[in-house]
Amino acid sequence: MTTVLKIGGSLAADPKRRRALLADVAAGLHGRCVVVPGGGAYADAVRAAQIRDGFDDAEAHCRALDAMGRMATDFCSIEPRLARSLEPWTEIANASRVWDPTTLRVGDPEIPENWGVTSDSLALWLARRMRAGRCVLVKSADAPSQEDADGLAQRGFVDAAFSAFAKRYGGSIAIWGPTRNVTLRQRVAA
Repeated sequence: MTTVLKIGGSLAADPKRRRALLADVAAGLHGRCVVVPGGGAYADAVRAAQIRDGFDDAEAHCRALDAMGRMATDFCSIEPRLARSLEPWTEIANASRVWDPTTLRVGDPEIPENWGVTSDSLALWLARRMRAGRCVLVKSADAPSQEDADGLAQRGFVDAAFSAFAKRYGGSIAIWGPTRNVTLRQRVAA
């Protein structure tokens, strides 16, 4: 079973946890994984530039994908046993790797190009595309227990589009916080 493992950019504030998690992935402790990097400070810079320069959401989306790509490079520098991958769904190797989503700059009809979609929803999109059995979001905060995707989106814990992506994904969704792991209650769309 493949796991899509999104590592939030906010984990930069906890480099020991991030390094240990990447080492565990490279060692195969979580099975076969494709890591989705959050944009972190790079995405924050895009938000600030959009406010300053006034470019539209579609351009911000492309720049945010580039930010995730830069974080993918950072992750591979932190853990050299992981390879950077542009199209993990086409690769046959069983090795775990880090996804660089910059190929999505050309657009995809399933992905709105605005700030309602972040690496949280992109992880679910990738998990669905790869038919991964599990999608895990690693966050710097613990998720509330007994919550579903709608509730987490309403609280701002995940992005606004997360609920819609979760309904299209048939696998297990979990959130790993610093002290607690939560598996989401899920309603899958027919």
